[in-house]
Amino acid sequence: MSKDVRHYDVIVSPVITEKATIASEQNKVVFNVAKTATKPQIKAAVEGLFDVKVEAVNTLLRKGKLRAFKGVRGRQSDVKKAVVTLAEGHKIDVTTGL
Repeated sequence: MSKDVRHYDVIVSPVITEKATIASEQNKVVFNVAKTATKPQIKAAVEGLFDVKVEAVNTLLRKGKLRAFKGVRGRQSDVKKAVVTLAEGHKIDVTTGL
């Protein structure tokens, strides 16, 4: 598959947290994705960019929180995440760049 420019618009960044690292032991990878991205678009983007077989895509929308930074109240942005389940034998190393 070719690395289409539109794939880079769908996948914003990988999520590297303790919870995402634990999920990687079960062949799951977590990405921040565009808010308008659909599950088929996310699946096509991951398969095209990383040359892997995707079994399932689960998405969630985390609402932004109200926070104070140096006494100034602000609001964090909403973030859409995708938990991508890979087929058996496929793997993505998110610590290396594309």
